[in-house]
Formats: sequence, C-alpha cells, structure tokens
Amino acid sequence: MDIVMRRVVELISRTTRYAFHLLGVLARRPHDLVRGEELFKLTGVPANYLSKIMNQLRKHGFVESQKGWGGGFRLQDAALDRPIREIVDALEGPLYGQNECAFGLPECDCDHPCPLHEKWEKVRLASDQMLEETQIGDLAFGER
Repeated sequence: MDIVMRRVVELISRTTRYAFHLLGVLARRPHDLVRGEELFKLTGVPANYLSKIMNQLRKHGFVESQKGWGGGFRLQDAALDRPIREIVDALEGPLYGQNECAFGLPECDCDHPCPLHEKWEKVRLASDQMLEETQIGDLAFGER
C-alpha cells in the first residue's frame, strides 16, 4: 500500500471504512436488493453498526432501502459514479483543513512553513486526488 492510501486509511474512521466495504458489496450487485443479514455475512460489520451506517448512507442518498419481505438495500442509480470523497464528507466531514499543519502548528503556512510542510502538502494533495478520482463503483473490486 502506498503512502497516500496508508495516510487516507489512518485519517478515516472505522465507520467510513465499513461504509466503503458495504458499498463495495452493493456495487457488485447494483440493481439487487441485498438484505442486512447478507451484508453482515459478506462484510462482518456488526449488525447494529451496519444498520446505523446504512441509515446514514440512505439519508445522504447513496443507498435506498425497502422494508419487509424481499426488502434490503441497493445503491441509488447515480451512486456508482459518485466519488468516495462524498462518503467521507457525509460521514465525517472534511478530513482536514486546507492548510492544516502536520504538527498542528497554528503558525505554519506557506510563508512560514514547518519542517514537514512541503511533504505534508504533497500527501494531502495526493489523498484529495485519490478520494475525488475513486468512484463508489470502483469499490466493487472490478466486478461490476
């Protein structure tokens, strides 16, 4: 795993990583209703946690749900083409400020850089690019 992906994984919460996994399962079956029990079996996301995550994803327009016999979850029609940045923003808000210092120094900026400023900026820009260019459909591991 390259440094950018490691950094993104460190920055995002377990909830968002679970959401990526759940959406990856749904992306493999974009038109099917997938029951919560099946999502649990396929991902290992604890059932009560899974329910909360899926409810958040529904509220933010990534998935739709149907209750009752034959119900379950499926991706919204346009979700496959949405960047995963939208998932992160919906579940956690922005990962970091545009000019956030790697050391957390408030006086660090382009005019007064800390020792890690330039390297951190490269990592931040690369992670932003990855989150913007990776679509929910890409979470299906190429099985669409």
